[in-house]
Amino acid sequence: MTAAATAAARTIGTSPLTVGVEEEFLLLDPATMANTPAAATVVAALDAGVRGQSRMEFRHSMIEMVTPVCTSLDEAAGHLLRHRRAAALAAESVGACLVAVGATPVAEPERAVTGNPRYRAIAGHYGRIVDDPAVCGCHVHVGVPDRELAVHVCNQLRPWLPVVQAMTVDSPVHAGADTGHASWRAMQLDRWPGLGPSPWLASAGDLDRTVSLAVASGMMLDDSLILWHARPSSAYPTVEVRVADVCPTAADAVLLAGLVRALVATAIDDIAAGRFAPPIPDHAVRAAHWNAAHQGLTHTLLDVRQERARPAWDLVTDLVTTIGPALDRSGDRALIDAGLARLRAEGTGADRQRRLLAARHDLPSMLAAVSRWTVAG
Repeated sequence: MTAAATAAARTIGTSPLTVGVEEEFLLLDPATMANTPAAATVVAALDAGVRGQSRMEFRHSMIEMVTPVCTSLDEAAGHLLRHRRAAALAAESVGACLVAVGATPVAEPERAVTGNPRYRAIAGHYGRIVDDPAVCGCHVHVGVPDRELAVHVCNQLRPWLPVVQAMTVDSPVHAGADTGHASWRAMQLDRWPGLGPSPWLASAGDLDRTVSLAVASGMMLDDSLILWHARPSSAYPTVEVRVADVCPTAADAVLLAGLVRALVATAIDDIAAGRFAPPIPDHAVRAAHWNAAHQGLTHTLLDVRQERARPAWDLVTDLVTTIGPALDRSGDRALIDAGLARLRAEGTGADRQRRLLAARHDLPSMLAAVSRWTVAG
C-alpha cells in the first residue's frame, strides 16, 4: 500500500461520494422479440431534454442512457426512471421495444458494429469474437478523485464484487432458450480479453505497467480497453464498477448504485485506517465470479475470504454488515434495506424471467412483461 493512497483516503470528507449510472438496453422487434437495428432512429426520436444523456453503443440494437453526476440516490433514481421512460417512448414511436435484459434473448440478425471509428477498430482487431450477439450491462461510477487511491479501492472491492454480480444477474435466456446460467452476458464476455476481475495492483504505476504489457501483446487494442469488473475510469475521476447485467427495473439499478457507492466509501475508510484487502489469487476471484454468474443467489457463493462455499444470502448479509457505517453516514440505510427486502421476495432479474417463462411457456410474452418492468416506477 502506498503512503500516497493512504494520505489521499484520509483527505476524503464525510459527505456522500458522487455517483453516476450508465445503463445499456436492447431494442427488440415487438412481434418477434429479435434484436432490431433501430438505435439511430431511437436516439433521434428522444425528447430533446434527455437526448444529451443518450449514447450510441457497440451495436445498432443497443442504446445507452447515462445519468449526470448525482449526490444522492434519490436524485439518481429520478434520472434513471425518466431516462428509461423517455427511451421506451422513443423506441415505441419507431416501432421498437426497449427491454432491460443482459443478453440477446432470441436472435440478432444484424451484427454490424455502429459507425464509431473506435468500435470499427475493435471489430477489426478482435475478429469473430465481435460477432457475438449484443449484451447489456449497468456501470456505476463513484467519485474518487485520486488515481492512486482509485487503484487501491479496486483492490478492496475484489472480495465483494462476486456478491454484487450474483445480486444483479439478468440474462438467463439466449437463442430462445434457458442457458442454464443466470448471467449469459457474463459467460459471453469471458471470450473477450481485458474483461473480467481486476488484478490486485500495488500502485498506479503497477497499473500502467500491466496495461502497457497487455497493449504490447495485442491483448488490448489500447489502454482504453481496460474493461475489468472494477477500474479507475479512463475518462472520469471515478472508480467504475462494470460487473452487473443491466437491471430489470430502475429501483434495482438504484439498489446497485447504493451498494457500490457504500462499498467504495467503505474501501476508502479501510485504506485510511490501514485495513488493507489481501491479494486474493486471481483464480479464486475468477471462480467466485463464474459461480455468481452461473447461479445468482439461488444456492451457494464462493467466499474468497474464507475459501469455502456459503449460502448466497449469508454473503449478502456479510456485505451489508461491512458497508453498514457507510450506509448510515450517507442516509441510505432505509432505501437499501427496502431494496434488499424486495430482492429477497422477488428474486434476481434471472429468477423473475424464469418464473414468468415457466408460467407462460412463451418467450415473447415473457419479454413483453420484462419490457413493462423496464419502465415500472
